[in-house]
Amino acid sequence: MAQEDIFKKLVAHCKEYGFVFQSSEIYDGLGAVYDYGQNGVELKNNIKKYWWDSMVLLHENVVGIDSAIFMHPTIWKASGHVDAFNDPLIDNKDSKKRYRADVLIEEQLAKIEDKINKEVEKAAKRFGDAFDEKQFRETNARVLENQQKWDALHNRFAKALNDGNLEELRQIIVDEEIACPVSGTRNWTEVRQFNLMFATEMGSTADGALKVYLRPETAQGIFVNYLNVQKTGRMKIPFGIAQIGKAFRNEIVARQFIFRMREFEQMEMQFFVKPGTELEWFEQWKETRMKWHQALGFGSENYRFHVHEKLAHYANAAVDVEFKFPFGFKEVEGIHSRTNFDLSQHQEYSGKKIQYFDPELGESYVPYVVETSIGVDRMFLQVVSASYHEEEVISANGEKDTRVVMKLPPVLAPVKLAVLPLVKKDGLPEKAREIIDSLKFDFNCQYDEKDSIGKRYRRMDAIGTPFCVTIDHQTLEDNTVTIRYRDTMEQDRVGIDKLLGIISEEVSFKKMFTNLK
Repeated sequence: MAQEDIFKKLVAHCKEYGFVFQSSEIYDGLGAVYDYGQNGVELKNNIKKYWWDSMVLLHENVVGIDSAIFMHPTIWKASGHVDAFNDPLIDNKDSKKRYRADVLIEEQLAKIEDKINKEVEKAAKRFGDAFDEKQFRETNARVLENQQKWDALHNRFAKALNDGNLEELRQIIVDEEIACPVSGTRNWTEVRQFNLMFATEMGSTADGALKVYLRPETAQGIFVNYLNVQKTGRMKIPFGIAQIGKAFRNEIVARQFIFRMREFEQMEMQFFVKPGTELEWFEQWKETRMKWHQALGFGSENYRFHVHEKLAHYANAAVDVEFKFPFGFKEVEGIHSRTNFDLSQHQEYSGKKIQYFDPELGESYVPYVVETSIGVDRMFLQVVSASYHEEEVISANGEKDTRVVMKLPPVLAPVKLAVLPLVKKDGLPEKAREIIDSLKFDFNCQYDEKDSIGKRYRRMDAIGTPFCVTIDHQTLEDNTVTIRYRDTMEQDRVGIDKLLGIISEEVSFKKMFTNLK
């Protein structure tokens, strides 16, 4: 099945099973804004807990804050967002659709890269164990030809981005014969910059109102609270400040479900270091963050680093962690060495001294910063994309059947345990309720007595519940139940008193955190 079709199925699955809904759907929706349903919010909260605890519990020198969404407008002038927070946009005159010029070119680079990879895959199948990939990439004519094309386009694109040359970005699109995905034509407008911040007014009257912005990132709330945290927490450099919160961007080219939205949530940590050590810490946090992603068990081959072609105005190093979505490798997290730009700017614009006195050096300085920034919504999409599986199974009557199963890491699953009485009589529902009452303070449990036991298993598979427990007449005699494991569909007979231990071991973050540490 084509990856595009799988993605469409995934989006439909998210709605059908209470993960994600279109915002304001009964009013025909609001573009690029989504609501999380009953299972989605549980999964999202578990993702946030995984991130938060791995930051503040595993690192003694990282603490958290929760800053306001509304901030003084001068903050965004100091940070550069008022003048430089722009996307290069281009319109197709026939379809009337708008695109980011840089994304169109990146997709063209990806197409060339795909051609190279397909040649490598074909050769690997042909030569088997004797295949030498490195030699093939260095000698095969078609691979070398496509690699030359990729290098030439890549160098031209990087230069245009770094020079801020909008005319050259458009010329690349024309020269590469990039067509609009909707109209199929190459009838493009000029490329122009568009500021992404939402503006509003704060105040009781129009004349006295103050123009403020909905924050486009959560990082600035950390920077302006740097001194508050450092002094009240008696923090010594190096130390970090973590935050989870909403951010807002007026994305014109919002697409791919929840991958790019206008209202989204970020998990960011700013790590303050001594000047001159920032690149060492940058490398350390790169390794730490990649390890965090791969610990979920979705396959190391589905992750890669992508070095930025154009550095932001505040950075001296930047890299993205990319995950292989059904629509290709895309960014899920950014790691940036932000230098001392932000704190220096806020020191200048506020007139307040924002420095750290280093007792070891006996001097004060503005700290440098290494940032890790991850989108909760993109992380959510990464998790559900990697977990969605369609499997052919044999039903109870011997016929082939397809089961849709979300193979979510148990620690992230919205529901950890489903308790299912075999029938709705003979005291079985009461016994099932008794089991739920004994376990519901340890993890999220769900009771289900509707339909056949097979259909109930399928419903639980579809939302990623790792354990199902069936209560039957034998349970009333010997206090044993049948526990079913989601991924293997195997079943064991165990005592009720064993359930807490069996399930807790698999759904606890402790095992994952031990591996991370």
